[in-house]
Amino acid sequence: MPGSSESSSSSRQFSDTPSPRRLLSSSKVYEGRIWDVVSDAFELAEDSGTLVRDYIDHPGAVAVLPMNDDGDILLLKQYRHPVGMDLWEIPAGLLDIEGEDFVVGAARELAEEADLQAGEWNVLADFFNSPGSSSEAIRIYLARGLSDVPEAERHLRTDEEAEIELAWVSLDDAVAAVLEGRLHNPSAVVGILAAAAARARGFSGLRPGNAPWPAHPSQR
Repeated sequence: MPGSSESSSSSRQFSDTPSPRRLLSSSKVYEGRIWDVVSDAFELAEDSGTLVRDYIDHPGAVAVLPMNDDGDILLLKQYRHPVGMDLWEIPAGLLDIEGEDFVVGAARELAEEADLQAGEWNVLADFFNSPGSSSEAIRIYLARGLSDVPEAERHLRTDEEAEIELAWVSLDDAVAAVLEGRLHNPSAVVGILAAAAARARGFSGLRPGNAPWPAHPSQR
């Protein structure tokens, strides 16, 4: 059969794993406001020769797919200058508060960007945004049991966030937008497709919001 091989199996478990290599040197070549660029020299194996790779040293981020009782999801439109586009996204933000629990950071972003709080948290997906050039790890949560943040406690949005527009859409419409190439934000794309897959399984098997995240650089 096409694509079959002796080593393939429908029951085979695939998992990314840490792979320590010999680090010969590491230096910071650019110090930025939020992230730095570092240059590492390392060996893949003993006496295999030296490789040098420059990459963004990133604190990581969390993103939240809010879902209401009708199964609709919340998207927000925000301007992103590097690509010069207004993108439909999901609430997200940097893990730039040292020692903050991941799910606490996600709840903070949900409140700041969408004026919402959630009573039920699950992990939808973990991924590396651009593993060839950045250490950024992103965790996407599914937030349900939603309620409004009291008006007196709402975050004052400034700069690009001041232009945020919010829209509730059906999950099916969001999936169609992804497959038709109309959505481009990686957290939104991954979160929407993961939520659709989770819904097909009745949302069973989702990890709890406080599930370990061993792939995040701070946990290794």
